[in-house]
Amino acid sequence: MRCEINLSAWAILKTLADGWRVNGRKLIRNTYATSTHCFLRLLLMKAIWRTGGAMIAAIMLLTGCQNTPSAEQNLPYRLESQRQAQGADQRVRFLVIHYTAEDFHNALNTLTDEHVSAHYLIPARPPVENGKPVAWQLVPESLRAWHAGASGWRGRTNLNDTSIGIELENKGYSRHLLGKHFYPFPPAQIDLLADLSQQIIQRYQIEPRNVVGHSDIAPLRKDDPGPLFPWHELAKRGIGAWPDAQRVWDNLAGRDPHQAVDKAELLAKLQQYGYPVTQEMNPAQQRRVIAAFQMHFRPADYRGEADAESDAIISTLLEQYPAGN
Repeated sequence: MRCEINLSAWAILKTLADGWRVNGRKLIRNTYATSTHCFLRLLLMKAIWRTGGAMIAAIMLLTGCQNTPSAEQNLPYRLESQRQAQGADQRVRFLVIHYTAEDFHNALNTLTDEHVSAHYLIPARPPVENGKPVAWQLVPESLRAWHAGASGWRGRTNLNDTSIGIELENKGYSRHLLGKHFYPFPPAQIDLLADLSQQIIQRYQIEPRNVVGHSDIAPLRKDDPGPLFPWHELAKRGIGAWPDAQRVWDNLAGRDPHQAVDKAELLAKLQQYGYPVTQEMNPAQQRRVIAAFQMHFRPADYRGEADAESDAIISTLLEQYPAGN
């Protein structure tokens, strides 16, 4: 049962409420208007009646609660739902961060055509309306957006099926003689991303290690969101994973950070953490996977070398974020 109010009756009620004083204070009309459920309104009517507002309470009672048919009442069958199965979980398991590699106008056109999409798009400098920064929702979270492409994480593939995708307006990178030059993300954009991500993570109970970049789940073909993306800052806000510095130092165990380590062993740890590693990968592809990991967790040096510091970082992450936690 939900409460519906006749507009003409509400007009009468409003007229009576305007200027009405109870114990020297004006009656707060918004309380009734925002009380959605009948029992809340009935409690309000009782309080008003006790304070002398008999006329208003009577009108509320006459115009308030009516039976409204639920969606199930319109079906040609009845659904019994008291006994619920335990073998079920959330469809959404991952949050994937991207950059657009183009300006907002072009990105909006790209993400709203029939070939690629994302659930959200955040401008580099979000406009503010009524004191709130604005993000664009392009696909409802209940639907599958086409943002991840060929991808894998923690043994799952085709992450479009199980993820929410957020695109950030960012030029990506430009090529120079010394390699790729990536572009930073404005603080206002990151603040809005953090607020949005916190809500998504809470809504679907997404694990820290399942908050990833496009380059994490598709390391052979993607670089976004790039080495300038503030993963460490977001982890401080409860978004994603980050290795504890003291644990990294302990796992380094006195080794030189640049000391070479066994590549196969490092790749095995990366695969255990979630990275898509296969036996068929050639040395260049293996290097791309290591570089993607370093870009996320050691952005100062992402050359793809199998070194002791990378080994210490991934060992720390496996300790901090064991599977299933």
